[in-house]
Amino acid sequence: MRVVLAYSGGLDTSVILAWLREEYDAEVVAYTADVGQGEEVAEAEAKALATGAVEAVVDDLRDEFVNDAVFPALRAAAVYESEYLLGTSLARPIITKGLVKTARLHNADAIAHGATGKGNDQVRFELSTAALAPDLATVAPWREWKLNGRADLVAYAEARGIPVPVTPKAPYSMDANLFHISYEGGVLEDPWTSPPADMFRMTTDPEDAPNEPEEVIVGLEHGTPVSLDGEALGGVELLTKLNQIAGRHGVGRVDIVENRFVGIKSRGVYETPGGTVLQAARRAVESIVLDREVLHMRNRIAEDYARAVYNGFWFSPERETLQSMMDEIQGPVTGEARLKLYKGSMTVLGRRSPNSSYDPQVATFEADEVFDQHDAEGFIRLNALRIRGHGLSE
Repeated sequence: MRVVLAYSGGLDTSVILAWLREEYDAEVVAYTADVGQGEEVAEAEAKALATGAVEAVVDDLRDEFVNDAVFPALRAAAVYESEYLLGTSLARPIITKGLVKTARLHNADAIAHGATGKGNDQVRFELSTAALAPDLATVAPWREWKLNGRADLVAYAEARGIPVPVTPKAPYSMDANLFHISYEGGVLEDPWTSPPADMFRMTTDPEDAPNEPEEVIVGLEHGTPVSLDGEALGGVELLTKLNQIAGRHGVGRVDIVENRFVGIKSRGVYETPGGTVLQAARRAVESIVLDREVLHMRNRIAEDYARAVYNGFWFSPERETLQSMMDEIQGPVTGEARLKLYKGSMTVLGRRSPNSSYDPQVATFEADEVFDQHDAEGFIRLNALRIRGHGLSE
């Protein structure tokens, strides 16, 4: 049996690699997808081969992640439960696509992942695999083995000569990519407990952020970010630069209790500095471009889109149908938004677009020759017809 394992090089996936070889007598191909998580990528190949992988693949998916997942979700105004910008949810289908491609290239019988039976990631990996390669089996060790927690994993690794990091374990778990970092578990499981002050990696504590605000100008074409401060940039470079700028000013921290698809409430803390600014920039340009009813309709269906992505249905007919609609709605959303970043806050200072439907001659409170204010009387009378007398019946 040959298995392609989603491999990070950490304790869990190192143990899983050895466990697959023992329990399944499997040849294991270690697959590491680079979605911008940082240092672990460079070390993954050597670690995997040292732990017994027959091959180790490192796949740079940063462009695909940003352009094929992050930006489409941005165009769809995707925010789960009003606050979560879906950084982890968006990475999983891109990683799974790479897993499946690697499985085909290496004639594998199955893929494997390190997601637990309580989390959303198992659903995302396996629903994506079902859509892309329904013939491939999936092995989920956390749903099979007898190991319980870090102590068991460390003992298993030490008994087999698998190197175990000697650094103390952080009192929470972390998952990073180019769009965000998520933190959960450990001390964060108590929703009354504040996150450790030294936990955050992408954003400065707002209290320690610069005392001078900074302005940025985000340029959009059809709802997709294309420039920063007038400089045309590719998706990865734009997001990287904006993460640095917004992170320096402490923008993009969110602390929420969310409803997982599997039925559990879970506390998550997120840093999404650049993404937070991009969402605000898009909304600012939309405000002067989109028709009122189209905007309101989009906002309603954006919740359905976000829920589909969060629950793992990226490769589904409903998400793809919604994406087509969202992209069409974004057609006229071309322009620029000017924003001020200051000590964790973000303020829109201005917006402009060649497609603007904002008419100062109509909006003005000064004298004009466009809007007859007497017309408002009939408008109100017509809208009052159905509610006349309604209050009396209460």
